[in-house]
Amino acid sequence: MMITAAQKYQNNQVTTATPGELTLMLFNGAIKFIKQTKVALQEKKMDKANEFNLRVQDIISELIITLDRSYPISEQLLMMYDYMNHRMIESNINKDGSILDEIEDLFAQFRDVWKEAMILSKQHS
Repeated sequence: MMITAAQKYQNNQVTTATPGELTLMLFNGAIKFIKQTKVALQEKKMDKANEFNLRVQDIISELIITLDRSYPISEQLLMMYDYMNHRMIESNINKDGSILDEIEDLFAQFRDVWKEAMILSKQHS
């Protein structure tokens, strides 16, 4: 199998990224897959909708696994990720796009706050 230049670039991005950048990539990936799920639902491609939905669930699982539990906010994040995962499952079962809108909005908020935190941490280091 031939690896494209874009795949090489993406692999290099992942292998050289900081933990903060990796988390940002996960948030962005989840948003991308939610958008793809919505399109697949609109096009009545349920197999694709399921596939993309499961990718979002995999990302949420990764966020849970990699969560640093030494911070007080970790428990709240864990509860949010768990909620988001349950909602993605519910959306997948019911093929409900409104749930996808809700979870996409939550991921966008996480991403925006995370970006801001990364900027602030660079200013203070």
